[in-house]
Amino acid sequence: MRLPFRFAAVLLIPATLFALQALAIWRAPAAWQAASIDVRLAQGESIELGAQQLAAPQADRRHLRLRRDPQQGWLVQNLSSTHQLLLQGPNTEQRSGSIALQAGQTFQISDQVFTVEATGARQLALRGAGSRWDYDGATLYRDGQRLTTCPQTHWPLRLLGAWNAAVPQWLTLARPLMLGGNLYCDNRLGLPAIAAGSAVVRKERHGFQLSAGNPDDEPVALLVPMQSPLQSPLQLARPIQGAAAPHPDSQPAQDVRQQELALAGATALIVGHTRFQLSQQGDTLSLRPERHVRLYAAPDLALPANLSWQWQQRHLWHFSPVPPLLWGLAASLVCLLLALPATRLRNASAVMATILLGVCGLAALILQRLGQPPDAATSLALAASALLLWLAAPARQTPLNLLAASLLAIGLLSQLELGLGAAESSWLRYYQKSAAMLAIGSAGGALWHLWAQQRAALRLHLAQQRTEWLLASFAAVALGGLALQVLLGDETGVFDLQPVELAKLALTALTAHCLALRFNWRHAQLSLAAHGSRWLQLSAPALLFIALLGLALVQVDDFSPLILLLVWSVCMALAYAMASAHRGLSIALVCTGLGAVTAIATLRLMGSDELIRWGFYAERFLVWLHPDQHPHTGQQLLAGAQAIAEGGWWGADQRLGLTSLGHAAGQALRIPAVQDDFAVSFFLNRHGLLAGLGLWVLQALFLLALLQAARSSLGMANQARNFRHAWRGRFRYFALCGGAAFVLGHFLLSWGTNLAIFPIMGQPMSFLSAGGSHLLFFLCPLLAFSAISAPSTEGE
Repeated sequence: MRLPFRFAAVLLIPATLFALQALAIWRAPAAWQAASIDVRLAQGESIELGAQQLAAPQADRRHLRLRRDPQQGWLVQNLSSTHQLLLQGPNTEQRSGSIALQAGQTFQISDQVFTVEATGARQLALRGAGSRWDYDGATLYRDGQRLTTCPQTHWPLRLLGAWNAAVPQWLTLARPLMLGGNLYCDNRLGLPAIAAGSAVVRKERHGFQLSAGNPDDEPVALLVPMQSPLQSPLQLARPIQGAAAPHPDSQPAQDVRQQELALAGATALIVGHTRFQLSQQGDTLSLRPERHVRLYAAPDLALPANLSWQWQQRHLWHFSPVPPLLWGLAASLVCLLLALPATRLRNASAVMATILLGVCGLAALILQRLGQPPDAATSLALAASALLLWLAAPARQTPLNLLAASLLAIGLLSQLELGLGAAESSWLRYYQKSAAMLAIGSAGGALWHLWAQQRAALRLHLAQQRTEWLLASFAAVALGGLALQVLLGDETGVFDLQPVELAKLALTALTAHCLALRFNWRHAQLSLAAHGSRWLQLSAPALLFIALLGLALVQVDDFSPLILLLVWSVCMALAYAMASAHRGLSIALVCTGLGAVTAIATLRLMGSDELIRWGFYAERFLVWLHPDQHPHTGQQLLAGAQAIAEGGWWGADQRLGLTSLGHAAGQALRIPAVQDDFAVSFFLNRHGLLAGLGLWVLQALFLLALLQAARSSLGMANQARNFRHAWRGRFRYFALCGGAAFVLGHFLLSWGTNLAIFPIMGQPMSFLSAGGSHLLFFLCPLLAFSAISAPSTEGE
């Protein structure tokens, strides 16, 4: 069966890029890793292990001490001053340097002794420092009175404190209790002559955990009684010799930073970011590393006599671990080939191919979460099948989709090079996750497209009221996702996903609907009061959603989401001005953009003394102005600039990165967040500024294609003869403009961050960065909507 010439031409560029991915996998050198690490100790013996002995890249050189005690069996002690050990059991977990608090327990910080009067799942009561202290995981009370806000607290924390004080406890946002310092305020329990944060209490799933704090600022000894009961099978062992002296009125105590944890009952140990499955048999303790494992060029390493490794080779082409995943992809491809000819089986075959691909993508994602991800070759086949399915239908063989497929293939190639170029097993997870997300998103978009085509053929349309209910439900789902992130997650997301990407899509759709309805008001015969009521009804959801989204984004302590929202707002206002032929508004918005450029130039010329008065956010600008004076974030900017300089015009290998495919990535991997915020720096280091210029051209053409599709939709709306067709055209126009605005914002902020044009703020680049949630929840739906909005070419 011969594919149509047009189909083959459309696939040429993405196929070339996927061929480069296959070449990179083929050229990747052999690598080995530890499959099992066996420690043999006689009674009373001990051994110190670190990054080299544990194959844990992010562990310290001396990280832990293992000891075999005649009475308590295997014990582990943390030797690192910057990382904790985490022991996991069947139903609980225990961190080194921390202890679960129970009623009747005492602990001592310097000469201050506290007693736990009561504790439960939601409340902790302490007695000490002359007062009773009640803490619910979010708010601290002294003798029944909520503490006032600390001086010079930034307004996001003030707003958070006010929220926790006003809402029921189950809606509060967790905040740790900090012990030490000179003030009783907010969530700080002041203790004289003790550094702030010398101890920290946090609410965990099984109660409250007390841990030592301030590891870098001369930490104060945090003592707990030896015989304190623990709600865990992972018990503290006997005290270390030489521990700090206990309080004279207390029973024998030990410093929690020097505690030993018994491995009896533990099933897993996390060191740095490396997780080990534990098994004990006599005098042998076996540690089986599962993720973040160091890779070696040869199975040869000098080890102590009582330590042995079992080696295994990294597999890239074995199509493991589940052959049915490949069978599903093969079945999807067969169904896709059956759907190409114009037969009665066409729609059924297309639906079956789409469902099979979605199931394969979901299975790959689940396998990765279970610690058994597909190998690189299987992920390559999965991603290639996703783009093949998406471009198979003639209606989707448009310049917009071709550009999107090319950008996706470039991003996958860059993520694959990251995974193959790192001396650590887990770097491939970004490529594997993106491939799985692309398969799920492509399948979902294709099903949506097929469903829309079927309804259009039957001349079925959603009623206006039902459409508004669907949009409101979509907004509620997005808000629920944001609430989950705030309550259960952090700024990196929740459950390994980023609900904020779904919120961007919902915000765009809701605003597009409101603006599309706004154009019909001038023709409606309504009174002034009715017009005002209708305006409030339509604008209130969009304004409320913007406010809630902005509140959630502020909590990440970074102003880049606000800048992204600002770019989107200005672009949407400009789209409205263009659609309504409002020249004054268009000129004002253009002047606003020019003013932003002027402000950036002014900030570059402004002195540090002026910026420092702005408080927390001024630090971002100071890093931008003087990166060499900031050892952490400034080094990120300098490392990115150095990587770009090393790449030059032709890449680090002087061959646009073609000769280095599959080989080591060098120092560029040391850039923090190189897989997302600084993915551009890695790409330019690997392939050079010429390739970066080509990438910029593709991105510009993609945005132009989106705007052209939006313009066509607006033209159809202006020529429509009834309200439904006019609303549909305008909705498509504003939705595509909103999607293009968010993509433009990501492009601007990412290029600006990596090239030091803007203050360092950190936003992933669409298509290029390893942002699985951005791909699944925003880019794939945007591409599917643009395909549905385009005129049908099925008959061509």
